[in-house]
Amino acid sequence: MVTLDQRDGAFPATVQLTISIDGRIWRADISRARDLSIPLNFDGPQPQFFGAEPASARTLEAGSFIGDVSRGGSVNCARYSLTPHCNGTHTECLGHVTKEPRSVRSLAPTHPIAAVVLSVTPQSFELTQERSSSISRPGDHLITCESLKAAASRTHPPIAGGAIVIRTLPNDDTKLVRNYDAGSTPAYLSAQAAEWLVSHEVQHLIVDVPSIDRASDEGRLTAHRIFWGMPQRSAEAASATRSQATITELAFIHSSIADGLYLLNLQVAPFEADAAPSRPILYPVVQA
Repeated sequence: MVTLDQRDGAFPATVQLTISIDGRIWRADISRARDLSIPLNFDGPQPQFFGAEPASARTLEAGSFIGDVSRGGSVNCARYSLTPHCNGTHTECLGHVTKEPRSVRSLAPTHPIAAVVLSVTPQSFELTQERSSSISRPGDHLITCESLKAAASRTHPPIAGGAIVIRTLPNDDTKLVRNYDAGSTPAYLSAQAAEWLVSHEVQHLIVDVPSIDRASDEGRLTAHRIFWGMPQRSAEAASATRSQATITELAFIHSSIADGLYLLNLQVAPFEADAAPSRPILYPVVQA
């Protein structure tokens, strides 16, 4: 049910959705949306990952036409070049690891879904028994099952069929332009953490790291395959038991967003591709 509160003939002062989650009634205030995407600045600093070239924009020139008003053109018109998996917030589907093409456009949810935000501190390789297959190395930091369980116990358990949004700590604005190729390996999910998400039937995963797997993992993509219900090393789409699941990486969850339950609108660019730029939007909810 949608409730509009309109005053003095102006636009709605508040727009609320009344929803049922796990048998309880909640109200979501969609006028208080929080954007989890990293703005992609084609002319400025951007996140960097996996050696990919920065996203770029180039003025379209065709014959006498120049797509730049400052250069005398009638309109601004640019050509954009980007690598969705590396240049910013993106959502991907199992087509990322299969021989058969699969489109994220057809798999991303078209309606708002329940989402739980969890903040975790990645654990040092030396301080946890959890691993990602056999490729974890000293100096690595893992998002562990243990830390996800602890965060969920303090806030809200996962919602079957819904989303989990994972914020890694410490959290600051440098994530908006961080060079993940410099310094230590970015944090990633342990196999046990991915299995925990699957056990709770989490359908959509959003993280603020560049990949849920180790940047260099010998092509295993252990957590990806676990989340999509695929045997390790499989590249066959038919082997996936969770083919509708999506993974969103390189999000940014501002520290002012509290852990807990939200409504998520996962907006994905309509690319017929395994991954596309995306804009996850959270709406706060309160129990009615």
